[in-house]
Amino acid sequence: MPSIFDSSSIEVTPEQTQAALADGSAQVIDVREPYEWEAGRIDGALHIELEHLSSNAAKVDTDRPVIFHCRLGSRSAMAAQAFRGVGIDAYSMAGGLQRWADENRPLIPEGGAVADH
Repeated sequence: MPSIFDSSSIEVTPEQTQAALADGSAQVIDVREPYEWEAGRIDGALHIELEHLSSNAAKVDTDRPVIFHCRLGSRSAMAAQAFRGVGIDAYSMAGGLQRWADENRPLIPEGGAVADH
């Protein structure tokens, strides 16, 4: 099945991520630390810390593209590269949760914020 994203780029925009979450066309995984997740997160994202990603790989739905995100995009890029290395259609959300919030996209819980790393 062809990807809904441009596979020549490892990054997708927050806008693409929000649309993929809304229609279920991709799985969104937050690879930040627990305190960052608690401070504010994207509704519908799955939380798997970067350091626990390999041991929790079974939780990743590889039947559709996977979008990883972190605070600014570096940790999620590492995750996306690792998953691409084993043939999974994986991406990193450009600019991370900071860009998501800067674009006034919703965070949960109410009043959620982007925690410093």
